[in-house]
Amino acid sequence: MIETFLSLFSSPQILKIIVIALVVGLSVSVCSALLGVNLVLKKYAMIGDGLSHVGYGALSIAAALKLSGNYTLEIALPIVIVAAFFILKMSGSKVGGDAAIAVVSVVSLAVGTILLNLSGGTASDACNSLFGSASLITITEKDMVLSLILSAVVIALYVIFWRKIFLITFDEDYARAIGLKVDTYNLVLSILTAVTIVLGMQLMGAILISGLIILPTLTALKVSKSFLRVLINSVIISSVCFILGFTLALILNLQMGPSIVVANFVLYLLLSLITSIKTHK
Repeated sequence: MIETFLSLFSSPQILKIIVIALVVGLSVSVCSALLGVNLVLKKYAMIGDGLSHVGYGALSIAAALKLSGNYTLEIALPIVIVAAFFILKMSGSKVGGDAAIAVVSVVSLAVGTILLNLSGGTASDACNSLFGSASLITITEKDMVLSLILSAVVIALYVIFWRKIFLITFDEDYARAIGLKVDTYNLVLSILTAVTIVLGMQLMGAILISGLIILPTLTALKVSKSFLRVLINSVIISSVCFILGFTLALILNLQMGPSIVVANFVLYLLLSLITSIKTHK
């Protein structure tokens, strides 16, 4: 297996594909980790899961229109962004955030599956859409450029406005009282989450991409006391787990999404065990 792994780096073409996938994955991991802190601490983490289901529906629409591959991003991005706006609007109504996410998730999965069936899609197509493609060829240079732009925007947002994001995360009423445009910030963060999910879907899969949003933050909370520390550690944990899962998938010829999620979960369990032992000493 090690020889097979090392042979991947002997071909310039294969090496280029691996580098592109690595850049996309690390960029998405950083964005997911930063945005995940806000979502998890506001007890709104399932918006990532809900939007990932919408992403599956968007991929199915692209497949039904015979546009998957070349125009997947162009179709998926507006659909998932509109869904993020819709969830926020429903959350502010009597429906509530959890119910809004449940409705969007279930309907998106149902519509996506029907469209995939009507377009002649196979079980393999559904598996790749849900859990990530086993082939890195699906990750393009366009994905890399967009992921780098997205990561730059998200990092800049957190560096410049992190105190305001801190207030919005922990006390929206106080943030509104001092004049912050809470709804605008929430909308921007939701849109960035939607874009992150779309960019990470081909690598991680529509279902498992939400693991990059939730798990690094939960793990960081085990070892961090302050909001800033949680942000920094979440990014580090997400990046390290991505590299571990990415490498494991290449060596064992596994799908990327499950490998990366398992790496995150193993680290979470390990730190939970260590924390528990220290607490009971």
